[in-house]
Amino acid sequence: MAAPNPDPASIHDFVIPEGWVSDRYPDGTHQETGSPLSVITALNQTLKEEFRLNPDTFIWGQDMANKEKGGIFNVSKGLQQEFGEQRVFNAPVAEDFIVGTANGFSRLDDKIRVVVEGAEFADYIWPAAEQIVECSHDYWRSNGQFAPNVTIRIASGGYIGGGLYHSQNVEGWLTTLPGIRVVVPAFADDAAGLLRTAMRSRGTTLYLEPKFLYNAKMAYAVVPPEFAVPFGKARIRRVGSDLTILAYGTPVHFALEAATKLEKEGKSAEVVDLRSLSPLDLESIVTSVKKTHRVLIAHEDKVFGGFGGELAAITASECFPWLDAPIERVGSEFTPVGFNRILERAILPNTDKVLAAARKVLAF
Repeated sequence: MAAPNPDPASIHDFVIPEGWVSDRYPDGTHQETGSPLSVITALNQTLKEEFRLNPDTFIWGQDMANKEKGGIFNVSKGLQQEFGEQRVFNAPVAEDFIVGTANGFSRLDDKIRVVVEGAEFADYIWPAAEQIVECSHDYWRSNGQFAPNVTIRIASGGYIGGGLYHSQNVEGWLTTLPGIRVVVPAFADDAAGLLRTAMRSRGTTLYLEPKFLYNAKMAYAVVPPEFAVPFGKARIRRVGSDLTILAYGTPVHFALEAATKLEKEGKSAEVVDLRSLSPLDLESIVTSVKKTHRVLIAHEDKVFGGFGGELAAITASECFPWLDAPIERVGSEFTPVGFNRILERAILPNTDKVLAAARKVLAF
């Protein structure tokens, strides 16, 4: 009670620590050539490299270290064999426990980096919601004295015939929380680069892995040594002049396929792979929209209440003088995801749906 009143100007202090930035890859792009890797190989390789670099790195979660198995999708395969049971081990099937212990354990020393598989599928992350919220405001409420140095990996999304319990996207909720980062790769190089940055940074990162892309050929990419992607930096996957398509995760590939078809119709679409949702690369979005004057947003989550609504609002606010057409969104239907493949195709977005929406914007 005797303390002086706080300064209102301080509300934005210590919301989240600055992310680590590579001197070699400050913008998160490269021109390397070589043998392309799958997303799952890139993730596994990066985990091992970072574990070798920092002996104070640990990982736990469900099925992380069951004999030869490394996680439900084998992302952590071989880690326990190389780094031992003290650094790589299973957790109970209790998502709140997994995330909460990661937060608590990271308090022992700032050198510690914890990676957890927060849930085998994003659909099961909800019991950990309270602990994720705790992670999100620890840095702010401690006035910068403590940051949970935790990377929470979650396999998200559909297209695997998994039905309503194995196909959810959860970024629409996660991005409402100040104090955590939310990233979603679409290619193997970005998968490696974002994971490396998350593990070397202070603070909490929610790392969403589109499970459909783990072994998808379209997501293969060359992964340079020590490649890193900074937070809040989008990547222009295709340059265009008539339409900007903002996308992340699996729909980046739908956008690229649609752009190829549009080119045959005499239209040029620019595909912006956001990669990082929070923080968001507003500068790249504005630069692209000022050039093309038209915007389409493509994401896998439901259109209603999805992150695309925030993207549309920001774009309208920042770019209204340059827009020549209404902003269009493509995403899932406002229903659960069906297990039957026919229903799944009807509910989730795809290239044809992106292409139809693109033609609608271009025709306005």
